[in-house]
Amino acid sequence: MSDNEMSEDEIPEEETTAPSAPSATPTAADLLRTAADPALTEDLALALLKRADLPPEVLEQLAKNAHALKSRKVKIALASHPHTPRHVSVPLARQFYTFDLTKVALSPRVPADVKVAVDNVLISRLKTVTVGERLTLARRASGRVAAALLLDVESMDGKIIADKIRDGKIKDGKIKGGKIIAAKMNHAEAVSRQTRVMQTALENPRLTEALVINSVLRPAASAALVHAVARHAKWSPRREVRAALLRTAHLSLACVLEFSHEIPASRLQELLATSRLPTKIKDQLLHERFT
Repeated sequence: MSDNEMSEDEIPEEETTAPSAPSATPTAADLLRTAADPALTEDLALALLKRADLPPEVLEQLAKNAHALKSRKVKIALASHPHTPRHVSVPLARQFYTFDLTKVALSPRVPADVKVAVDNVLISRLKTVTVGERLTLARRASGRVAAALLLDVESMDGKIIADKIRDGKIKDGKIKGGKIIAAKMNHAEAVSRQTRVMQTALENPRLTEALVINSVLRPAASAALVHAVARHAKWSPRREVRAALLRTAHLSLACVLEFSHEIPASRLQELLATSRLPTKIKDQLLHERFT
């Protein structure tokens, strides 16, 4: 050991308990200079964004750093930071690919209002994504996106046709007026793909009872969706889901009779007053319950 070195036992007590020098913690001015550095590398930018205590002005400055924002990873980390102002994170998210949007929306660090905005961007793109991407989103995306997919399946026919023409699986398609028109299509396959997306969305662990109820009550809800929810092992036994299904236009008579048994008569009459069920089914239910 040299003369200038001391063993751990020789270090004075006041030195072992003294706080770190103030210079060890970067000031707000230091962080601003780092964020504005035109030579800021991806690694340094990502390291900076790992700091949970970054003030909004530093994040705004980083958003102006064109060199740093060439990195996709930096963009995602910046949009996902809990202190990034909404007017920075939301426009930034609009530049992301589909699954980058999903990553941001599911990040526990992202504020709730930003998650909703990112979900809305993703939902607005559903008609442009492939069937395979829809299946992945139905499985992995947020509950709001899964619910949107429950209502969007009816628009899938055109997308499936376009995908099949692009892949050369339909030879007799043609372009007319800027739209893809297919002379023939395997309708059974289209229905099968729609059903797969719907069933996958219903299994999404982030889908909530409130979202399912809202979906089946929407005017855009299809008969296929109502029937799928009415038969689903997780959703169909729930009392509030059954009550919602009784207000739709598509529930079968067998399900109507089954679901109505556990609903008190006064509540059932209230439901039927606003129900879109066919008159014939309503009359049959009233006859079964009140005569």
